Amino acid sequence: MKRIALIITIFMAVSCGKELGKLPENAKVEGNTILDERTSEIALNGVYYRFGNVDANSNTTKWFAQEVVPAMCTGYLGYGYGADAAEENNYSNSSYVGMYWNQFYALVNAANGVIQGVESLPDNAFNGSRKKEILAEARFLRAYGHFKLLSYYGEWFDRNSTYGALLRTEFVALGNIQKKRSTVKESYDLIFDDVNYAVENGPASAPNYHASKWAAMALKVRVLMSYGDYAQAATVAGDIIQNSPYTLEPNVKDVFYLKGLNSSEVILGIQPQQNQASYYYNLSSQYYPGASSLYVAKDKLKNLLQGDPRLSWLIGSANRYVPGTYFFLKYIPEGTKATVVSETAYAFRLTEVYLLRAEALVRAGGSTAEAKALVKEVMKHAGITDFSVIDQANNTDELLKQIYFEISKSLTGEDGQEWMALLRFPLATVTQLKAEIKDKIQYIFPVPRNEFLMNPLFGDQNRGYQK
Repeated sequence: MKRIALIITIFMAVSCGKELGKLPENAKVEGNTILDERTSEIALNGVYYRFGNVDANSNTTKWFAQEVVPAMCTGYLGYGYGADAAEENNYSNSSYVGMYWNQFYALVNAANGVIQGVESLPDNAFNGSRKKEILAEARFLRAYGHFKLLSYYGEWFDRNSTYGALLRTEFVALGNIQKKRSTVKESYDLIFDDVNYAVENGPASAPNYHASKWAAMALKVRVLMSYGDYAQAATVAGDIIQNSPYTLEPNVKDVFYLKGLNSSEVILGIQPQQNQASYYYNLSSQYYPGASSLYVAKDKLKNLLQGDPRLSWLIGSANRYVPGTYFFLKYIPEGTKATVVSETAYAFRLTEVYLLRAEALVRAGGSTAEAKALVKEVMKHAGITDFSVIDQANNTDELLKQIYFEISKSLTGEDGQEWMALLRFPLATVTQLKAEIKDKIQYIFPVPRNEFLMNPLFGDQNRGYQK
């Protein structure tokens, strides 16, 4: 059968194994051809390189967009030397909101390169089920990228909207750059198609810095929550809780201070690159003065944590540069140096699955008793013994608010779930919880202007913004 050589012009980590954390001799590899299983693995490793958003110049993962920007929009984190406009949900004047576009289209494009190349090879070029597993991992990563793009630049909350994602299913070359954005329905259809393939064909076990079927299921829960199919979201989350190999960490603090990717509850994380902790401008060092940037917790997060044992290790001393802000200690204790653990980032943890199942049950009209039990289980692992605030939430609206508050306490600064959970409320409630948000226009960011210059077929700018 014909072998098809695919030119992959992406930054990728090349090694004999599938380790994201090892620096290749030449991190930028051009002209790689997918010819067999070994070269397919190399190319897939390159897609994970983009998933970790590795800066080839510094050899460090850049998970800032996931950790900090959504928490800024929600009001929990901020810039330590003066507020960025995203903190006021004024995205046109923010210096951060365009970074998702480049990051996630680089990921999608890399995934497309692997999908196209691997699909062209005969099945007998692979051992066992490895061809389908590689495709499943690549399609998971494409779905993750497209879902992020839909969530931040498309009207994900309206299935009938024409303002969906710009879907890329082919490796981008000069001849196919120009493309119209898809509708929201079309966006969800492709994302679900990729996620379902990853669930059905992904490896049952994998290092937790690579996507397993369980990571695909966790992503599916997120997508279903945005789509509004809460009953199915609860079912998939329940499957993960009951049948996956993951368990909640006895003391959640240990995930961030001691164990990192060795934690029993990390479904998918970002492994730091070799020697990343010693690089002066790594991310965890920017949560404490020591680099030119500083990202801090705000009064809103500190106030939310009052009476919670997590306050003592999540919120540090006052930041003298901006009143009402404090050192954010989730990843690194105050005054300490970065480590491999502090540089580890988290895409999916079992804690999130528990909380999304709880929210989904309530929204689907399921068991509020089970929903409360799930939330209290998460709280126990954070050292909480008084559950009266959950027990006394006797109506749907109040219980959903308490679940949202626990999502915020547990997941702020990880992969944007505090932001998405806020936006699942009716607009009136969103405004009550984040006064700066007055219109659903502020749920999403403007499409970067360069896209309209490079791609005239794209279509309209998002509502409320100028091209």
